[in-house]
Amino acid sequence: MRLEWKNKVLQLVILLGLTTTLFSFTSNPPVPLYVSPLAAFSEEWNDSKYAICNTAANVDYLNEEEKSLIHILNLARTNPALFANTVITKYVNTTDKKYLLKNKYLISLFATMKNLKATGILEPDKKCFTSASCHAETSGLSGYVGHDRANNKCEKNSYYFGECCDYGHDKALDILMALLIDENVSSLGHRKICLDPSYKTIGVSIQPHKIYRHNAVLDFAY
Repeated sequence: MRLEWKNKVLQLVILLGLTTTLFSFTSNPPVPLYVSPLAAFSEEWNDSKYAICNTAANVDYLNEEEKSLIHILNLARTNPALFANTVITKYVNTTDKKYLLKNKYLISLFATMKNLKATGILEPDKKCFTSASCHAETSGLSGYVGHDRANNKCEKNSYYFGECCDYGHDKALDILMALLIDENVSSLGHRKICLDPSYKTIGVSIQPHKIYRHNAVLDFAY
């Protein structure tokens, strides 16, 4: 009798434990399967279909900010209209660049992205990264601004068909927005490169800069 009583008590304890566990699972809100770096601008970006944009997630030669830059650029290329309606319309108010609100370059960026079709995602490429990294490091050390390679090593490792350089920013979204807005660049060369559907791979390097504190190099290839 005593053994049977103990077994019933044990069964009751197990049942209560399972009930408590089940309740704890059902009472907590579900955790999103995908959390977008653009979620602050709209929860629409948390749709799991955008998870494919995080192409650099498992790359070991990029730091987190460089991975994020590729991720956000891919999001912009995947749904330009949503990027226009959520990020472009709100970004300036999150920065100290309020003067851009009526800037013709920001206005033209909105118009371009609003009507642009998806241009495809970019995959990280080690050769493009080596090219970008060498240029960003040497430019940062000397305070150089431009695309010319400073030494034979960087010339030897140079690999890109389109290149964007940004100065003064070290955060992924700030770098990308500066390149997309392309203020005072009449050709809009950086914007065109970033959104060009013919590019399939990319390398990104963000490094310190002697004059501008930070510089970023994005090298694109087919």
